[in-house]
Amino acid sequence: MQSISIIRKKLRKVLPRLDERQRRLVAAAEAKSLGHGGTRAVARATGMSEGRIRRGVVELVQRKDPMPGRVRKPGGGRKLETAKQPGLLDALRELTEGATRGDPEAPLRYVSRSWQNLSDALARMGFKAGPKLVGRLLKTLGFSLQGNAKNREGANHPDRDAQFEHINALVKERLAEGQPVVSVDTKKKELVGDFKNGGKELRPAGEPEQVKVHDFIDKEKGKVNPYGVFDIARNHGWVSLGISADTAEFAVEALRRWWGHVGEPNYPEPRSLLITADCGGSNGYRVRLWKWELQSLSDELNIPLTVAHLPPGTSKWNSIEHKLFAFISMNWRGKPLRDRATIIKLISATRTKAGLAVDCCIDDRAYETGLTISDEDFRSINIVPDAAFHPEWNYTIYPRGWNLTADPRRDSPKPES
Repeated sequence: MQSISIIRKKLRKVLPRLDERQRRLVAAAEAKSLGHGGTRAVARATGMSEGRIRRGVVELVQRKDPMPGRVRKPGGGRKLETAKQPGLLDALRELTEGATRGDPEAPLRYVSRSWQNLSDALARMGFKAGPKLVGRLLKTLGFSLQGNAKNREGANHPDRDAQFEHINALVKERLAEGQPVVSVDTKKKELVGDFKNGGKELRPAGEPEQVKVHDFIDKEKGKVNPYGVFDIARNHGWVSLGISADTAEFAVEALRRWWGHVGEPNYPEPRSLLITADCGGSNGYRVRLWKWELQSLSDELNIPLTVAHLPPGTSKWNSIEHKLFAFISMNWRGKPLRDRATIIKLISATRTKAGLAVDCCIDDRAYETGLTISDEDFRSINIVPDAAFHPEWNYTIYPRGWNLTADPRRDSPKPES
């Protein structure tokens, strides 16, 4: 007699294409051809019950076909549980919809999406429905297991689109003038050590990279804060790999290092620097230390620094996210970030067909958290908000000592008192 595996291979591609009666007859024909023990062998190979296959054998012998268009004889088949238990479907719908709405008075909250918990809840209501039946009924009701979808961008400011248009106009203007324009942001913190990194890479079959089971921070290696500066015109990225806190001081230091290593050699006679940044974080528009440090940088470079913040809730729209950080993540996917040197190599090796190149250096300076800027110091910042549109999001910081009335970039400039 043929082995179970041979029978399974023979029938597994055919049976799913047939209706219930056809599957029964094909299995019965196979069982008859095998002779003694054939029914049991086919049952084990296909998962059908032996009784079902025997009914198929009887149908083959008697050659009785059902009525045209029918698979079963009239009245055949098990009655639906919803027919045997009136109100079952409505009870399940009430339980599920109450949970999905987050109703605090619902019989089950949060956990009610579990088949087992729904089954238990139905039992308490007097119904008999196992977890598998609950799953089938949920499918009937149009429910399925789903993950979270990142679609909500947070608060939708009424001037969101207008701010994007404002930023685009500024960027086009400065690029047309040949002035440097950068997008800045902090990439998510990364654990350093033998930890799992998302994604996959090609390796010999059965030889995955071995990493630690738990993602507990390595106290010796710690974490790193990659702060990026993306030069929009040149499609070039710079990443400062901080080992301390992600502060405004660290953010401006990354800009300073970018300028010293990359910016100044490529823009030898700049008249300004345009910086696009998120609304929050270390470079947020409300962070006094951010503006205080930018003042120091403006004094050093002796050029105005214009800052345009993206509107609230739109950080993923920042150019640096999809033009630099996304490619860094793809380049190191599936590779454990074992040490800082490895991280620097992986970031620096990031390249694209569009010509993206990236430089990376480590910033081992310890940045103090909790620094505050007094009102007196803040008033000394030579900052001129945009008088035309959202001055809190758009402003220019000029070097101290500049005669602002002589700067052609502003309309009716008035330095703060």
